Amino acid sequence: MRTLDPVKHDVKRQEILAAAARCIARDGFRGASTADICAEAGISPGHLYHYFPSKEAILTDLTAAGLDEIAARFAAMMQGEDAIGALIAEIGRHKGTRKDPQQRARSRMVLEMLAEAGRNPAIAKIVSKNSAVLHGLLVDFVQSGQLRGQIDPGLDADVAAGMLLSVMDGMRTLSIRNPDADITGSLDMLQTLIARFLSPPPENR
Repeated sequence: MRTLDPVKHDVKRQEILAAAARCIARDGFRGASTADICAEAGISPGHLYHYFPSKEAILTDLTAAGLDEIAARFAAMMQGEDAIGALIAEIGRHKGTRKDPQQRARSRMVLEMLAEAGRNPAIAKIVSKNSAVLHGLLVDFVQSGQLRGQIDPGLDADVAAGMLLSVMDGMRTLSIRNPDADITGSLDMLQTLIARFLSPPPENR
């Protein structure tokens, strides 16, 4: 019996995940069949099931990896001296990646997941779980900034986190609603909006 090489196994899993992300972004969740994902990854359908039992399992791992990355960035942001500035810098980080195919694919995949969640209970469960994690990260971020006097103490952290998540998610649809939209200018406006929303009132500064 052949011994499994865990390093090679993980490398192949990551290749499959990257291939799946490209397929879903290009063809949508329903349009991206397991056969398409296998062709993109250069493996046979039978080989795929050595790594993932279903397309939903692939999506679960894709989103989990993204959440781990986001959680690490939020942890670093909460250590800084300027909570609002750190969040604005994080949003601004995407200005330089708007033309990055991988970043565009990731944004499209998020929109695909949101659309599919309305008709696929398995995807709805993934979206709900991931949204709860993101919401919790933002709640912690707001509360940490409030404790340090960097964010308006009068804000309800739970409600504020929900508003921030909704507004930032809404930015993903801007280019769909208006293909000619000035994305860079819109990101600048979003940064201004968030700064004004979170900043403590003058008497608390």
